[in-house]
Amino acid sequence: MIVLASLLAGLVFGLGLIVSGMANPAKVLGFLDVTGHWDPSLAFVMGGAIAVGVVAFAVAGRRTTSLLGVEMRLPSARHIDRRLVAGSVLFGIGWGIAGFCPGPGLVSLGMGEVKALVFVAAMLVGMGVFELFERHRRQPTPRTA
Repeated sequence: MIVLASLLAGLVFGLGLIVSGMANPAKVLGFLDVTGHWDPSLAFVMGGAIAVGVVAFAVAGRRTTSLLGVEMRLPSARHIDRRLVAGSVLFGIGWGIAGFCPGPGLVSLGMGEVKALVFVAAMLVGMGVFELFERHRRQPTPRTA
């Protein structure tokens, strides 16, 4: 049942990205181009997503399990640090260059977009590089006498 619910949620999410235009890099880049021919239509999509997210997190914060009985694990970090800001900047730069972020990139890949294949490949390489840096960062430093 959990797999079916996950599949249904993914399909609804992907369909929402397609219908809203978020899976169209030209539309996204038009939204991000505030100094050129700006297309503000995605602001309504983002506003709707934020509203749904606020309600969903408020409801989820009061529950210990999902509707299917799975334990709820919400993010606990509340502070903004250098790593979060750096990651956000890299995410924004990548989104502005490619017109894709992870969700729409995967949806577009499923629709056979060649640009999405390049984006998803680059995203996976970036995730791998990040993981290597994290492993290196977590290793204890040898003490010198």
